[in-house]
Amino acid sequence: MADKLRVTLVKSPIGAVPKHRKTVEALGLKKMHKTVELPNNAAVQGMVKQVSYLVKVEEV
Repeated sequence: MADKLRVTLVKSPIGAVPKHRKTVEALGLKKMHKTVELPNNAAVQGMVKQVSYLVKVEEV
């Protein structure tokens, strides 16, 4: 299992559920096609799973 996850925002959260929009912002994603590296833990995995239709995830 990788130490970090690379998460990229690939779809706009404009039409998404408001809770999902806040989750995307909490992941540190503010603009389209921006990428952040986050620790691979249960909290981050749950957030990514919730907004999986908006993001692309890679293990680093």
